[in-house]
Order: sequence, then structure tokens, then C-alpha cells
Amino acid sequence: MRSSNAGVVDRKLEGLASPADRTWGVTLAIVGTFLFALKSIFIKLAFAAGANATLVLAIRMTLALPFYVGVLWYLRRREDRKPLQREHVIRATTLGFLGYYLASYLDLAGLEQISAQLERLTLFTYPAMVAVLAWLFLGEQINRKIVLAIALSYFGVLLMYGQERAFTSVGDTSLGVMLVIGSALSYSFYILFAKPVMKHIGSQQFTSLAMIGSTFFVGVHFAATQPLTSLVEAKPIVYVYGLILAFVCTVIPSFMINEAIMRIGATRTTVIGSVGPVLTMMLAIFVLSEPSSLQHFLGMAVAIYGVSLVARK
Repeated sequence: MRSSNAGVVDRKLEGLASPADRTWGVTLAIVGTFLFALKSIFIKLAFAAGANATLVLAIRMTLALPFYVGVLWYLRRREDRKPLQREHVIRATTLGFLGYYLASYLDLAGLEQISAQLERLTLFTYPAMVAVLAWLFLGEQINRKIVLAIALSYFGVLLMYGQERAFTSVGDTSLGVMLVIGSALSYSFYILFAKPVMKHIGSQQFTSLAMIGSTFFVGVHFAATQPLTSLVEAKPIVYVYGLILAFVCTVIPSFMINEAIMRIGATRTTVIGSVGPVLTMMLAIFVLSEPSSLQHFLGMAVAIYGVSLVARK
């Protein structure tokens, strides 16, 4: 997913980082990837308990909001902090709309239609989208290896898609995949334009502002589409899942991944994150009892290999 300029930035970051920083960055990327892999599992469990995508997203973001507000308040109290410029606040909250509200909602809506395995693999193709967007908006070149990588990424998704349609008659598989592709596209815009803002205000302040902004948009969406009584009528277990999604699968990994990007660069972080779909697949099989097959694993392997080619651009 890397542009040539971004790759130079990553190499500079790696050259300046101490061995301890690199070790810590790799650790953050691994743990953050594992926690993000749990997200699809707990969302599916919440759906099974009677919740819908909008309700799950509203509970998840509302429970996480006080933490992000607290972190931002703590960071702003430090005397060495430079004043936040309005431009950076607007850009961070706008990117939060793309990366944490729109991408999250489309992802959850897609999960209502397809398995956690197919959802996670489809979402994971966002590096290929970033490569195309960098070509369209930043004038970066796409060579033959990148074209091959993009083709392999989506061929892997197609393999799993075909098998899923044969396995289940519940849900609209095509609609689910399209929604998750929309989620990946929204997240790709976020990834493409987030790092310059993070360099100005730091990953922690950026993450807090982005999540606060996205929670506002989630609240507007919920108020416009759902009755407030749905919050009262939801089963207690939905709130338990929402709490886990808020902190274990959102707050903690969001800071971990953004900090990992700052310490070891987005390229290494993306390569480490390639294990995420595999973790989700294993959890979906053993926790959710989702069906799987050799074609599922083949599709996963092909797509991950394709994404790794993009990441090594």
C-alpha cells in the first residue's frame, strides 16, 4: 500500500529508531493486530444476541468516548504541548468520520450478511486500494508488481466468496461483500491522509480527536435511524460485548497500531498485520463454528500474499 515517498519516510523512521523502539513497535503491532482480530467475533456474538449494526456501533463508540476525551484532556494539560491548530482538529475529525464512523458502520452492516472470515479478508484488501488511491490523488506510480498484488488480493476474496455462497443461504453475500469493500475504501482514504496530521500533533492526540469526531457522527446516525428505546431493550450481554468492543477491540489497539506506525513505519506494521485475517478465521471456526474449507484457506493465502506484495512496494 506504500507510495515511494512514504517508503522513504518509513526508512528514515526505521533508521532513527533505537533497537528498543523497534522492538516495542513490533510488539505493539502484533498485540494490536490480535485485538483487532477479535472485533468481528464479538460483533457476530452481539448480532446473535439480537443487536443490529447501528446499535452495536453506538454502544461501542459511546462506551469508548470518555476514555478518548480523558486522554486528550491529559495530553493537553502537559506544558510542552503546542496549541492545536484549527486546521489539524478539522482534518483529524474529518478523517475520523472516514476511518472510524463510515468504515465501521459499513463493516458492521456487511457482517450482518457474511461470515467473519469473508468480512475480515475483504476488509484486509485495503492496502491494494491505498496503492490505487495514491496513484489517483498523489501521482504515485503503479508498477507490474503492484498490479499483480491487487489482482491476487481480490482473486483470494473471490475464491472465498464463491465458497461462502455454496455454504450458506442466510444473508445476501454479494451485498455483504460490497458493504465491506466500501468500508475498506473509506478506511483507505483514512490511511492515505492520516499520517501527515499525526506527524504534526502526535499519534495519541490524533487518535483521540479522530475517535471523538467519529462518535459524534455515530450519535447523529443513531438518533436519526433508531428509537432511543432500543438502548433500554437491548439484552445485558449486548452491553458486555459492546464494552469489550469498545476497549479491548477499539481503544487499546487503535493507540497500539498508530504508535506502531510512528515507531516502525506503516510498511512493517502492515506486514505484521497480515496475520490478522488468519487469526480471525481461526477464531470464527472455533468460537462461532463457522464452516470452512480448503478453498477458504486457499483464498486467504492468495489474498495475504497479494497484500504483502503491495506492502513491500
